[in-house]
Amino acid sequence: MASPRIAGVGMVPFSTPSKSQSYDVMGEAAARAALADAGIDYHLVQQAYVGYVYGDSTCGQAALYGLGQTGIPIVNVNNNCSTGSSALFLARQAVESGMADCVLALGFEQMQRGALGSAWSDRPTPFDRFDEVRDRIQGVSEAPMAAQYFGGAGAAYAEKYGLAHDTFAKIAVKARKHAANNPYAVFRDAITVEEVLASPQIYGPLTRLQCCPPTGGAAAAVICSPEFAARHGLTADVAIKAQAMTTDFASTFDTTDMTRVIGYDMAQAAADQVYAQAGVGPEDIRVVELHDCFTTNELLTYESLRLTPEGTAEKFIAEGDNTYGGRVVTNPSGGLLSKGHPLGATGLAQCAELVWQLRGRAEARQVDGVNLALQHNLGLGGACVVTLYEKVG
Repeated sequence: MASPRIAGVGMVPFSTPSKSQSYDVMGEAAARAALADAGIDYHLVQQAYVGYVYGDSTCGQAALYGLGQTGIPIVNVNNNCSTGSSALFLARQAVESGMADCVLALGFEQMQRGALGSAWSDRPTPFDRFDEVRDRIQGVSEAPMAAQYFGGAGAAYAEKYGLAHDTFAKIAVKARKHAANNPYAVFRDAITVEEVLASPQIYGPLTRLQCCPPTGGAAAAVICSPEFAARHGLTADVAIKAQAMTTDFASTFDTTDMTRVIGYDMAQAAADQVYAQAGVGPEDIRVVELHDCFTTNELLTYESLRLTPEGTAEKFIAEGDNTYGGRVVTNPSGGLLSKGHPLGATGLAQCAELVWQLRGRAEARQVDGVNLALQHNLGLGGACVVTLYEKVG
């Protein structure tokens, strides 16, 4: 069976919570943009999968009913920070299985200021099992929850391999350089390593400028079969060549290594599945959008995706192999660190960026000679989605 195609993508500029529109307005705008990019009307969409983390039930309907009330199945998806890619995963499955010819994947988030937290205090949190392992490994802290996890993982890696104190900070500087060319990004001003290190300490090696900001935003993609594209005269020249979703293995919890607690093994397993499905290797990849919620996770993800061998990420960064002119351009959009991280929208914003790259329409961000593009979207709790896109004739 031929690979499902991305017929259209769209997103709205991401913004800080104080400047964000409401989720339904952003979601409708992103969906309209994706449909316009595809060149089809909403009435041709047969199913929709809508992702968000913070919101009441059926927010997806509230966003899409502005496009029309067509009676189609609208499924609301919540898989923490991998929510957008989880919606894409379900949409791709629906098309690939033949259950639908044209499906919309939409993700949005209307976030509040400050660190992430639980909305419920009267029931067990999904992080109880994770917290027990974290506390056993590194103890309890008053720092924000996510920073404890990813900062702790970065500290463990730095101790194991003896990293220079500014290695993680260089990733934040690179993110801003890339975001300077992205009109959808929140933070586009250049920063220096010195400014990154001088920003307030959060946890372990993490300073404030090494942590992604709470953000409002929305993004969407139209996924269709090649037959649907041909029937409607669509230019659908980007295919989902391979995709995998993994959840936690026993190694997440039976460990003394914080890098395992934050999803290293499930990311690596998903990437390995994708490479095997597609018959390609990491050496074939020239552009990646990966889940840089913190600088520490970007560094770890270089290795979990096998872009560089274990223990060599510092050299990979120092030699510029993670940016333009190097081996693989990571996060040409600016990533979560600079573009922003509206949880439900992130995976679909990554999709949009890579589709633009494959189409040769990324303007000043364009990576030369792109035929394959890799996406990595991670959510603690946990789930990881890795997707490989291919430019097709």
